[in-house]
Formats: sequence, structure tokens, C-alpha cells
Amino acid sequence: MAQLRSTGYLLLDGFSMMAFVAATEPLRIANRIAGRPLFRWHLLSVDGAAVAASNGMRVLPDQALPEVVSLPRLAVCSGFLDDFVPPRELITRLRALDGGGTVLGGIDTGCFALAEAGLLDGYTVTLHWESLPVFRERYPLVRAVESLYEIGDRRFSCAGGMAATDMALAELTAEGGPDLADAVAEQLIHERARNPASRQRLSIVERLGVHNATLVRAIALMENHLEPALPLAAIAQRVGRSPRQLQRLFEAELRATPSAWYRDLRLQRAKALVEESDRSLAEIAAAAGFESAVSFSRAFRQRFGAPPSAWRS
Repeated sequence: MAQLRSTGYLLLDGFSMMAFVAATEPLRIANRIAGRPLFRWHLLSVDGAAVAASNGMRVLPDQALPEVVSLPRLAVCSGFLDDFVPPRELITRLRALDGGGTVLGGIDTGCFALAEAGLLDGYTVTLHWESLPVFRERYPLVRAVESLYEIGDRRFSCAGGMAATDMALAELTAEGGPDLADAVAEQLIHERARNPASRQRLSIVERLGVHNATLVRAIALMENHLEPALPLAAIAQRVGRSPRQLQRLFEAELRATPSAWYRDLRLQRAKALVEESDRSLAEIAAAAGFESAVSFSRAFRQRFGAPPSAWRS
């Protein structure tokens, strides 16, 4: 490695402590193994004040973001965003850093701030799987994929959690060689090395404990066609079963009908849109496959204990 690599970590309120530590700890270990400083990092906040992580712990930054004149790399670290709106000064500073050549990245849901600043259009990024549907809805010009991490010349991103360590190990391999990355992984007792294109979530077999190939294919079709929904007859045809055979299979393995299972998936998707998007409740009801806002509200209340209007407010 020719020179020291420096990265600023911009911590936003509610940032994921897990993802932040998973991103920085491999760098500390790499410095120790190498016997010299290969990596340097410093912590930033929007206003220089302490920032509360998602677990309630408060972290004191080294510097306020507006005080930074130039920076080789900046990683925006955030967590569950709910109604997060990036302050104007953050948007302005991110654009200025990009214009000055800073390589920008997002950890967990950090890509929301970058996308809001218009700095991800045309790029491929990833973020936590729970936030992907809303992100795609809000920023259609950004290619958001469900991978562990994405590393490019000008942008980088990871899904949070231990995916931050996977991304750090990939960068260690590129900059310090595979031997250094393997040594760091051993210190972390971390499996080397997960494919960046690996899916974030457990497979359907692992999540649900089902092994019937037809049932797995049917559930995958449902999960991949939440908006718009596929007719159950079309799902049955695609998996080579009649609708009645598919219903018997669901009832035997999952104690639910296909329609009930599919509706619950769509309601969970609708809940995310209610919480995090600006779409009207009528639009969300239609997207979730309900004939009217009234039937949607009734089903939503039964599933989540309150109507979507109350949930949003």
C-alpha cells in the first residue's frame, strides 16, 4: 500500500452502531497486524455535537462536517430512518465534497442522504433489505440491489450489519493484499469471504423451514411480485400445480391458504410504504392489491392493530 488511506464516517442520529463498528474494526486490526498505520478514520457529525446511535449510546465526533474542507472518502452511517429528512446544510456539504473529488458511500441506510442530494443517480448501490422497497420507490433513477456491498470508483455502499465487515475485507484485499485480509478475518473469527452479490436475507428454506421445492418457488414468486400482485392462478401455473393443489400444499406446510399468505406479504410491504413513503393511502391500497381503501384499512387494522392513517400519523 503506497499511502495512508483516510476515511471520514458521518454519523447521523440513530446510526447503526453494529454496522459502524463492523466497518471500522477491521481497519484497526489491519493497522496492528501491519505494524504501521495503513488506515486512518475520523468521526463527523452534521453539527459537531454528540450523536446517539440506535442502541442509545452517544458518540462524540472529532469534527463537524461543515469544517471539513477536503476528504478522500466519506461514509454516511445511518440506521432506521422513519421520517428522516436530511437538513439543507448536509445536502449542500455532500454536493460540495463530491465536487471536490470525495469518494462517497453509504453504510446501512446511508444511501438515503446521498440519494436525496442527487448524488446516486445512475449508480448501483445497496442498503438494508428492509429499506430497499421504499428507497426504490423514492429514488427510481438509482439502481438499488439486494447485495451485501457494492464498491465502485466513486461510490461504495453496504447493507449494514456484518456486511460492513465483508466490504472492509474486500477493500483490504484490494489495497493490502489477500494475506492481510485473511489475517484480519481470522482475528475477527469471520468467514472469508462472502460474495458481494449474496442475498442479505436467509433463503426461504432457512427462514421458514420448508423444503418442498414447489412451495419454495411459489413463495419466491409472491415475494418478488408484491406490486403489482400476481393472480394466484398464475402462480399455480408457473409452479406446475392447480390452484387447489397449491392451496392444499400451503395448508399442509404453513397452516395458511395461499391468498392469506400473499395478503400478509403485501400488507407488510404496504406498512413500509405507509411509514416511509409519500404515496397516498389510496395508492398504497391499490398497490397492495385491495379493491378499495376501506377494505385495505380494515385488513391493515386487523394485521397491525391500528388503521394506516393512525400508523402514518
